[in-house]
Amino acid sequence: MIDLRSDTVTRPTPGMRAAMAQAEVGDDVFAEDPTVTLLQERVADLFGFEAALFTPTGSMANQLAVGLLVAPGQEVLCEARAHIVRAELGAHAALTGITSRTWSHPDGQLDLDQVASMYAPDLGPFFVRTRAVSVENTHNFAGGSVLPLAELQALQAWADSHAVGVHIDGARIWNAHIATSTPLAAYGAVADTMAVCLSKGLGAPVGSLVLGSKEQMVEARIRRKRLGGGMRQVGVLAAAGLYALDHHVERLAEDHAHAQVLAQAVGVEAPTNIVAFDVPDAAAFVAAAREQGVLVGAVGTHRVRALTHLDISAAQAKQAAEVLARLLS
Repeated sequence: MIDLRSDTVTRPTPGMRAAMAQAEVGDDVFAEDPTVTLLQERVADLFGFEAALFTPTGSMANQLAVGLLVAPGQEVLCEARAHIVRAELGAHAALTGITSRTWSHPDGQLDLDQVASMYAPDLGPFFVRTRAVSVENTHNFAGGSVLPLAELQALQAWADSHAVGVHIDGARIWNAHIATSTPLAAYGAVADTMAVCLSKGLGAPVGSLVLGSKEQMVEARIRRKRLGGGMRQVGVLAAAGLYALDHHVERLAEDHAHAQVLAQAVGVEAPTNIVAFDVPDAAAFVAAAREQGVLVGAVGTHRVRALTHLDISAAQAKQAAEVLARLLS
């Protein structure tokens, strides 16, 4: 099977497994795991933040990051297909009491005019107050679209003038970095908090990080424990992340090139490694592709998504493209 359901299906490479086996470990609940500490310091430095905190999942990282900016009963604004409102099972409302409102953009882009029109200041005890804007870069359900840095900088300027926080869900920020050559620190400079993932394009088996100030990460560590995310000798997983940073960032360009092969076959654009396209019946299309040896995923009744990753070769991308094109025709 050629598995294009997600870039989370990758398996650790031999080199990554060796790094995990050799990792120095300690008890991270006591903040004594040296490999975790190294990973946190390195990722914080890459994005220009004071501190970072290792979490088992991207959803937890987002919950912590948004919760640091928005109190219960307050709201975060985001695009209608954002992961935080579509694919985290309502966790922000269910676990932290945060409400949300959304704007819509066909390519999942930031629309600052809509954000400004939606913004709700402190209007007294009868209205929900806007405390943060969350943007997703790259945007998963918008086909891996990249948010331009200039627009993020404009958002930051507006948010600062309105005492509103900015969160970047950067699960695939590495793909945006490679696709546009934008420095990682430039993305960090336009956010108050970030969440970045190691287990998607970078190919680690587990792990994300939330980034912010030192004070925020002290609070995030408490909240992580409350959510059941305190981990012990987790350096074996942090080592996979460190290995990924050393070996799997620049190679994301290969995934983007393979996605272009798929995109051309189905007649869409793919800015990064996600190819999303419409079909008459998504479930039927997914089943038909499986019968021909290609796994893709339905993300709507008429929409299918395919993702390239480090376990997909150029030959496999070409073979999958032929299958998808044949099914569409």
